[in-house]
Amino acid sequence: MRKMIGKFLLFILFLSAFSVPFAQTDAKSDKVYHVKVDAAVEKGLYAYLKRSFNEAEEVGAKAILLEIDTLGGHTEAAGQIGQLMQETDMDIIAYVNYRAISAGALIALYAEKNYMSPNGVMGASQVIDGSGNAADSKAHSMWVAEMKNAAKSQGREPLYAEAMAEPSIKLSEYRAGVGELLTLTADEAEEVGYSNGTVSSLEDVLKLNKLETAEIVATKVTFTEGLARFVTHPIVVPILLSIAGLGLVVELYSPGFGVPGMMALSALLLFFFGHLIAGLAGYETLILFIIGIVLVILEFFLAGGIAGFLGAVAIVVSIILAGGNPMFMAYSVLIAIAVAVSGMVIIMKFFGRKLHLLNKVVLMDSTDTESGYVSNVNRVELLGKKAVTITPLRPAGTIDMEGERIDVVSQGSYIDRGKRVIIVKVEGSRIVVREFEEKGDNE
Repeated sequence: MRKMIGKFLLFILFLSAFSVPFAQTDAKSDKVYHVKVDAAVEKGLYAYLKRSFNEAEEVGAKAILLEIDTLGGHTEAAGQIGQLMQETDMDIIAYVNYRAISAGALIALYAEKNYMSPNGVMGASQVIDGSGNAADSKAHSMWVAEMKNAAKSQGREPLYAEAMAEPSIKLSEYRAGVGELLTLTADEAEEVGYSNGTVSSLEDVLKLNKLETAEIVATKVTFTEGLARFVTHPIVVPILLSIAGLGLVVELYSPGFGVPGMMALSALLLFFFGHLIAGLAGYETLILFIIGIVLVILEFFLAGGIAGFLGAVAIVVSIILAGGNPMFMAYSVLIAIAVAVSGMVIIMKFFGRKLHLLNKVVLMDSTDTESGYVSNVNRVELLGKKAVTITPLRPAGTIDMEGERIDVVSQGSYIDRGKRVIIVKVEGSRIVVREFEEKGDNE
């Protein structure tokens, strides 16, 4: 246990060593912070943007230049980023360098000025749930309202933002009929006022805003921010939890604490560390998780199963609360449980007899005759032996064979007391006899 604690502390120190931002600059005037919004939009991106915006405000930068190229991501994260942009006093300029789709479109619309590359596109912002289908009406309605508010925040016509998220709105002049989401090209975005111009480079954006002489500060994602962005990705979360669940199952069936246990522990540490950095989870969720682990460990020493049950509930609740989106985390936990159960079935089927803990928990051996088990001694040596009934057989009764009392059953007919019988069948504890007649039977 001490070795495990030592490894955990070293792991935390290692991560902390990389948590210092890479982009450190002296406080000077005429600076423009260049921040990239690429890959998926998730809570890790929000943490990165918040830190970058704070740095820009501390040094008194003139503007923040967001370079956007994303297919979208978590709508909740996009909403938080939009609120962050609203609360920032500095000018925020967006440059859609190819794609601002879904959540990326919301971010672009919150920028005070928005420019697009010649092949840039913006729109297609319908909410998709964890199964890849359109979200329920409540989530959809909220997202449509957010898209409209993003457009209104900078004085843009909200109808086009609504059409990006609501397929029932018909805008045929922009190639979006009923049932299709609106996606604007660079020229179309400029025509409807969603773009301030079409430019081919960041330098052109700076010139149009008279910032060509400003010092460009390119922010860098720190190691911890990058890790947080990775582990909070919608695809990575269920994978991490599945690794943790499967690792714990394999570890329970293995002697000692080995590779599967370390994999499970590492996956859970990465999950909570990333969500803490991203601002999704608080320390209370981590404390609840630790309490759950302690209760599960206590189950090995306490009878009743209550501690283990409460521990499992605490672990699941802490994971769901740490994710920020309870519905998505519930789906992720269900996936992890399904993977763990499938792994358990496979282990029991193919490796059951070789397992360590499983043999103590589950009865692996069946007590059948093929395995050498019988209910009592099978006295086959009694076959053909003769005896005398000492009770009537109706059809069960007792016989006397050379002074030994034996419980038997007749072959079907009634046999009176004091009759001679012969043993004709032995099946474990069941001994079958029939009446013996001197003239009709051979010894």
